[in-house]
Amino acid sequence: MRTLFSRTVRESPGVTEAAGHRLLLRAGFVRQLGAGLFSYLPLAQRSLRRIETILREEIDRIGGQEITMPVVNPASVWQATGRWQQIGAELARLQDREGRDLVLAMTHEEVIAALVRDEVRSYRQLPQLLYHIQTKFRDDPRPRGGLIRVREFTMKDSYSLDRDEAGLDRQYRAHCEAYRRIFRRCGLPVVDVGADAGMMGGSGTHEFMYLTPVGEDTILSCPACGYRANRQIARCRKPEPASEQLAAPERVHTPGAATIGELCELLAIPAERTAKAVLLMGAGIGEHGSERLIFALVRGDMDVNEIKLAQATGATALRPAADQEIRAAGAVPGYASPADVRGALTVVDDLIPATPNLVGGANEPDYHVRNLNYGRDFRADVIADIVSAEAGAGCPSCSGALALSRGVEVGHVFRLGTWISEAVGCTFLDADGAAKPVVMGSYGIGVGRLLACVAEEHHDEAGLTWPISAAPFDVHVVALRGGEEGAARLAAGLSEQGLDVLLDDRDERPGVKFNDADLIGAPVRMTVSARTVADDQAELKLRRDAKPSRAPLTAAAGAVAKACAALHAELAPDLEGGP
Repeated sequence: MRTLFSRTVRESPGVTEAAGHRLLLRAGFVRQLGAGLFSYLPLAQRSLRRIETILREEIDRIGGQEITMPVVNPASVWQATGRWQQIGAELARLQDREGRDLVLAMTHEEVIAALVRDEVRSYRQLPQLLYHIQTKFRDDPRPRGGLIRVREFTMKDSYSLDRDEAGLDRQYRAHCEAYRRIFRRCGLPVVDVGADAGMMGGSGTHEFMYLTPVGEDTILSCPACGYRANRQIARCRKPEPASEQLAAPERVHTPGAATIGELCELLAIPAERTAKAVLLMGAGIGEHGSERLIFALVRGDMDVNEIKLAQATGATALRPAADQEIRAAGAVPGYASPADVRGALTVVDDLIPATPNLVGGANEPDYHVRNLNYGRDFRADVIADIVSAEAGAGCPSCSGALALSRGVEVGHVFRLGTWISEAVGCTFLDADGAAKPVVMGSYGIGVGRLLACVAEEHHDEAGLTWPISAAPFDVHVVALRGGEEGAARLAAGLSEQGLDVLLDDRDERPGVKFNDADLIGAPVRMTVSARTVADDQAELKLRRDAKPSRAPLTAAAGAVAKACAALHAELAPDLEGGP
């Protein structure tokens, strides 16, 4: 250990809310270079290689073939699918010395489609499953959580290639099972949830979530029936408004009541009796793909879900509308009404038409209208579920109530279908000689993020407590004064057993060595000292146990090998089923 490049530190050299990341910093696994940019030091590199081995074994197990694709892509393939135009600043664009546009890839769907286009000719060459473990770059505006959300990262991304949807379904299910095996072998508990496909598109997607308070994703789940979905798309059972006669519209003076809270206080009404207007500019839905004002209306006790709104409108991006943009449509900020707007795309939540006599804006400063009713007073271009599900709301699948939790997405699988292959011209000839687009699936796991989540799950107040599958070393041998030769012989014997060994042969106090061993977190610690050598023994301690045991020095290597085999057996997956 005296030659190990990294060093442990008492305080983490950085600020992060994730305890696991603080320990990775303190234990000398990673160091930060810039926002969302990290160097992986020898300990982390060893853990990452072990995780990558698990990834390769499980993807190979379902028929994967490993390739490598370039991280620098010509812009032309991204332009062919439209994602060059649709994706904002997160997609890093650059030019070479000849002025040709390039991309630093954040994913490789376009590239795999172009590769397959040139290699696959006949249906006899399908199905295929290709993958690589490669650097990606996403210029994230808010990197956070240490390795959980970074700009440069390594991803295992795999791509299924099929003749038809039935083949895609088989490969999709196989991937879901492989992912469960991967996370089980890494010692990470996950749940799969329905999710938004975002820029990936396609007919369906699932995320694999590690539930943790430091996660940035919100998951709604039902303890009664098992319904789970990312809040981005989560549905809820909406209340059934009481039936009542439609009352005549009544203009009411509401000075200074530009928010739902102020309006409810002034008129002494509950929020569910109000209509909340949210005005946004949607990219890609105006003439020639330009921006257009979206007038979204939900009940006042609910919030607009922008992901659902984008899906309902086809918008590729949303931003708050500026006051001048709202006024240009004939609406008044804070008092907007859907009744008189010009040129806007009006979208109402599906609860609005069922809720009579709401209080909404009058398109006049300091005025609202009582008894605003859909159909009589205004209409919409789109009616859809556009509200965010909240904790305590009714489950959409049963009579239970939804609970809220936080999580980190550690894996994502997509049924892409044919939209990318059609855009890139990736086709094959079927049995009848007709050209058909290859049916694609895309499947990703962030390697560094997975490492971070394993560290978040496996730690205590003293340091990291790695599962043996992801530990940088199986065994940490601590040589104390008088036990140096015995420790060196033991380390050599353990290596002969096929175990990875870290030998702490530094000239340090026992307390420093034990603290560092706990901080680094190898699953097994062996200690050799003058006292144990006198008894012809070594001290064996599992990192997770409070007290050590002893083993004869001559049999210590075998005892450790047996303990390590038992630790591996605990992580063996035995899983079936999947989406």
